[in-house]
Amino acid sequence: MAAVTSAGILLHRDGASGTEVFLGRMGGPFWTRRPRAWSIPKGVYTGDETPLEAARREFEEEIGAPPPVGELTLLGAFRQSAAKTVTVYAGRGDADTVFVSSNTFELEWPRGSGVLRSFPELEDARWHPLDEARALVVAGQVAALDALAELLADPDGGDRAGTAP
Repeated sequence: MAAVTSAGILLHRDGASGTEVFLGRMGGPFWTRRPRAWSIPKGVYTGDETPLEAARREFEEEIGAPPPVGELTLLGAFRQSAAKTVTVYAGRGDADTVFVSSNTFELEWPRGSGVLRSFPELEDARWHPLDEARALVVAGQVAALDALAELLADPDGGDRAGTAP
């Protein structure tokens, strides 16, 4: 199986009970009953664009609005599964960041029926307290949430890779 590379933007803000992060709930029949169906808005890219360009494009495709203007900090590349690595950038969001609509994908459903149906890549997106988000995201993204918590605890970034304009 070929390696898949994705990139995404993890927005954060100061909420009433501490740091909050903006996550999307994955759409389609595979995620309907799964408790860990929330994700950093992200998507696959190829060599035709940089991870940062892909992260910005995917955020707009999946949320229906461009990411907030401002500095993005590279949190790192995280192994989400045996076949997928996600490069994650962190940025400050605000109350104006809301889910508008998501792009869609087609899938034969029910499987084997010959019927193609369209599903949204994300069916919802909203702000979650960082501590609660760890139990909501797919397991492979917990490390990105931990990296954000470390970054916010040490704003100088220690050994972080840097920022992106």
